Amino acid sequence: MQKTALTIAGSDSGGGAGIQADLKTFQEHLVFGTSALTAVTAQNTAGVQGVYPVETEGLKKQLESVGSDFQVDAVKTGMLFDAERIEAVVSAIRQYNWKNIVVDPVMIAKGGDKLLNDEAHTALIERLLPVTDVITPNIPEAEVLTGMEIRTLSERKKAAETLYKAGASNVVIKGGHAESSGSDSVIDLLFDGSTFTSFELPRIPSKNTHGTGCTFAAAITSRLALGHPVKEAVRHAKVYVQLAIKYTSPLGSGHGPTHHGAHRQFPDKGVELMEEVRQWED
Repeated sequence: MQKTALTIAGSDSGGGAGIQADLKTFQEHLVFGTSALTAVTAQNTAGVQGVYPVETEGLKKQLESVGSDFQVDAVKTGMLFDAERIEAVVSAIRQYNWKNIVVDPVMIAKGGDKLLNDEAHTALIERLLPVTDVITPNIPEAEVLTGMEIRTLSERKKAAETLYKAGASNVVIKGGHAESSGSDSVIDLLFDGSTFTSFELPRIPSKNTHGTGCTFAAAITSRLALGHPVKEAVRHAKVYVQLAIKYTSPLGSGHGPTHHGAHRQFPDKGVELMEEVRQWED
C-alpha cells in the first residue's frame, strides 16, 4: 500500500529547502507527499529576500483538506513562523491523530535570516514538543531551545535530555555546526530517553548545503512512514544527506542546494556508506 507523508512548512522559491526539498525527498523514498504551506519565501542560494506568511485560516484549511481525505503515515514540520500557526498545527495533529511527527525547528536560514519569531519559541516547546516523535535541531537551534551553550558532545547530550524532558520522544542533535576538534567527521546524536546513539561519517567540505536540515528531517519522516524504527530511520537519513551533499552540482551564487536524487544515481555508494557509518551507543 502506498505510504503518505505530510510536510507543513514554508516554500523556497530557489527549490533547495522547505516544502520543495521535503516533497523531493518523499518522492525519492517512494512515499507520496502532501503539503500545507505556512509561508511563502522569496529565497535563493544567496539568502532570503522576503517572508510572506499564509493566513492562519488558509493553513487550517490546507490541514483539513489533507487530514479529511488522506491516511497520513508521517508528518514533518519545518518553518512554522509564529505561535498562532504552531497552535493550528498542534490542533490538527491531535484532531486527526497523526503519528510519526518529525519536527525540524527551522529558526534561521543558511544566510542568517530569522525564520521563526521569538514568541514562537515558547509555543514550540510547550505545545509542539509534547506531540513530537523526533525533533532534529542543529546546534544553534538546540542552544536557542534549551538556553544552553553547546560546545562539546557532553553538552549536546545535556541539551538532548532537556528537549526529551520537554516532551519530544526522540531527539537528534545534528553535528554539522560543531566546532572542529581536529576531527574531519560529523556526529549526529540521537537520544531516545534511555540511550544515546551516535552516527558518524566524514565531513564533506562544501558550500552547497542549502536545505540539508529540511532534507534530513524529511528523509527520517519518509522512513518512519515506511514503518522503519527511529534508529534505522536516522541512519538511513544520514547516508541519504551525505550522498546529497557529496554529489551535488553547483547552482546559484551562494549556498547551493543538495542533490536529492544522488542515492538513486549512485546506489552502490549508498551501500558503501551504510557500511561506513560509525554507530555506537552509550
